[in-house]
Amino acid sequence: MNLFFAKKEKTTPKDAIINLRETLSMLEKREAHIQSKINVESKIARENATTNKRAAIAALKRKKLYEVQRDKMSGTRMTIEAQAMSIEAANVNLETLKAMQVGAKAMKQIHAGMDANTVDETLDQIREQMDINNEISDAISQPQLFGAEMDEDELAAELEELEQEELDKQLLASGTVPVSLPKSPLRNTPLSGGPLQNAPLPAGPLRNAPLPAGPPRKAPAPVEAEDEDDELAELRESMGMPAM
Repeated sequence: MNLFFAKKEKTTPKDAIINLRETLSMLEKREAHIQSKINVESKIARENATTNKRAAIAALKRKKLYEVQRDKMSGTRMTIEAQAMSIEAANVNLETLKAMQVGAKAMKQIHAGMDANTVDETLDQIREQMDINNEISDAISQPQLFGAEMDEDELAAELEELEQEELDKQLLASGTVPVSLPKSPLRNTPLSGGPLQNAPLPAGPLRNAPLPAGPPRKAPAPVEAEDEDDELAELRESMGMPAM
């Protein structure tokens, strides 16, 4: 009972293609065998064409029969070959479809937790973190003077003093004694309006008279030179050298 009702194994496209290819190989061998017989009968007919016409005619008849078989065999072979090619093409399409289905399933699994909104949110987070990183980098790269507050006016005044000292040194080196004039509070003060401000000088001999000569001006004391002499004397005293 099992022999009659046993389930037949399913034939796969690969098995069908293999079976058709084996059949094609058998038909090609059979066709080649028939062609060899046709060649033999042709040779017999040619050899007996003048000496034994009956044998030559019999050989030609056999040749015709073999040619009919060969033609039928060739047609069968072409049909099976076309069928095998169709099955191969269908199998290629099937394997391609299976691969595409697997790819679609994989893409579906990949996109299960991902959509356009998720991508936009992720990109926004990336941009936000990059901005934070740039702010941190800028903050770290800026020089900081911890515990020290700088007064710009004080620094400018100190720079001005250093420039004045350097200028004084250059003047001393050139043999010129620097003199700094005190600022007069009345130097830039405009004259107050009064009766004498715009009053004309009286006409007379005193208008063009020369002014009396005042006391001679004294040359400014060499303050810087005296300071250098004092410093030199202190240096000699600290080194135990006699004063000059």
